[in-house]
Amino acid sequence: MRILFIGDIVGSPGRQIVHERLADIVEQKKIDLVIANGENAASGFGITPRLAEEFLKNGVDVLTGGNHSWDRKEILDFLPHERRLLRPANFPEGNPGSGIYLGTARNGVKYAVLNLQGRVFLPAIDDPFRKADSELAKLPADVAFVLVDVHAETTSEKIAMGWYLDGRVSAVVGTHTHVATADERVLPEGTAYITDVGMSGPHDGVIGMDRSSMIKKFLDARPARFEVASGDVQMNTVLIETDDASVPNAGGRLRARSIERQRFRID
Repeated sequence: MRILFIGDIVGSPGRQIVHERLADIVEQKKIDLVIANGENAASGFGITPRLAEEFLKNGVDVLTGGNHSWDRKEILDFLPHERRLLRPANFPEGNPGSGIYLGTARNGVKYAVLNLQGRVFLPAIDDPFRKADSELAKLPADVAFVLVDVHAETTSEKIAMGWYLDGRVSAVVGTHTHVATADERVLPEGTAYITDVGMSGPHDGVIGMDRSSMIKKFLDARPARFEVASGDVQMNTVLIETDDASVPNAGGRLRARSIERQRFRID
């Protein structure tokens, strides 16, 4: 099984490169499942129903979120009706939407995608580690592939989550910081891991935003309005491959064979 995870999609440049490149990538690399973090798709802050629908119609199977999931008011009424658009599962009970989605991949394998948010330097929501325990315990026995998007600020919290879930899920991928890390590997019990996939959008700015306004904020420390940058548009992804010939591990999940960082540009 081959899974493509697309790092945080930022603004119209990020949307453009995903829409232009994804179909060819899926065909050429024989992708069975596409997951993307879309919480920055609408001008860098949040996602709208229209944008979510466009991604889901154009080859993305599941969209994950994060701390910007709530930035667009119109998404609140949309979340309960589109289960393929996730928000972090460890937000308090009563929030709209869901943090987990169960589906069937193109190759017939049943899968689950779980979205979690860290708490270090982010709002003090529910414990993502214990939330992972409770959500995994509910999964049907025939769910063979499980991916966790841990949307967190610090490398330590994401790495800890990787070790905590090693052998219980097929992959743990980090999002939020928009800078790809070079620590991708398969952990000892078969879980593919990377601290941050990076972002899909303009890399000539500062984590996707116009660099002049970002630099000004660092200089004068005053509130500023940020606009999405332009230039050097990249789509940062990881390609995860599972060992389908092996028996699922003790946790009932397919083991990862490999995880590879892949970067694409508009031709």
